[in-house]
Amino acid sequence: MADEHILTLSCPDKPGIVHAVTGVFADQELNILDLQQFSDPTTEKFFMRVHFGPTSTPSTEHLRGPFDALAATYAMAYDIRPVAQKARVLIMVSKIGHCLNDLLFRAKTGQLPVDIPVIVSNHNDFAPLAASYGIEFHHLPVTRDTKAAQEAQVLELVRQHDVELVVLARYMQVLSPTLCSAMSGRIINIHHSFLPSFKGAKPYHQAYDRGVKIIGASAHFVTADLDEGPIIEQRVARVDHSMSAKALVDEGSNVESQVLAAAVKWYAERRVFLNGTRTVIF
Repeated sequence: MADEHILTLSCPDKPGIVHAVTGVFADQELNILDLQQFSDPTTEKFFMRVHFGPTSTPSTEHLRGPFDALAATYAMAYDIRPVAQKARVLIMVSKIGHCLNDLLFRAKTGQLPVDIPVIVSNHNDFAPLAASYGIEFHHLPVTRDTKAAQEAQVLELVRQHDVELVVLARYMQVLSPTLCSAMSGRIINIHHSFLPSFKGAKPYHQAYDRGVKIIGASAHFVTADLDEGPIIEQRVARVDHSMSAKALVDEGSNVESQVLAAAVKWYAERRVFLNGTRTVIF
């Protein structure tokens, strides 16, 4: 895996893209280990993920020329990075910690290909948990009057720690349009509801009041429009009339952890592509 890499690309759809891309690998005598592609007939965009290797050296600089030429020809955005390169993640959390705890455990045990250098919270509750993992913890309280200054501190931590992805692990504050814009396509939230149903506060209690038969959770990219960002993953659990609102919360907590972990894993593995208000997941 040390000399294996992932190519991701997107561009306007037209004939010849697959032939051109695979031709580069053939010319460079590189083996394609896995290739996935999708042409969206609605947006007329093309998406591709290629796992290739091994390369003769860890560097892929010799591929920049051929792919820069393809990018110019096809109006293509592309990225190449080593499979072994872990995504650097900043986690934000408030006072509910099951998703945070799950992500930390999965990262430590190698189930998630991420590095977590820093945790930010508007409360101090999880400082001991962060310390037990040897992770830097920042208590950054926030009010309406201090939101801009607090978010500026968050962005400075992103810069200092070379963070690629911000994960809201039940961070119960609405992010400003400024932060959403600065980290566009790089913030994932777990919403404790099967979006677009039961938005806002206490969705499990709303679901209980409506007598639902399934509950769920949604991991999505954060945008300035609350709970409207492109959805990455959703899962459900069956419930019935005998379960209390608390029982729904408990069952939902398990689903939330699974959904958020899956979304972070897929992002780190370069499987998630933005496609307007939707996503493509390979």
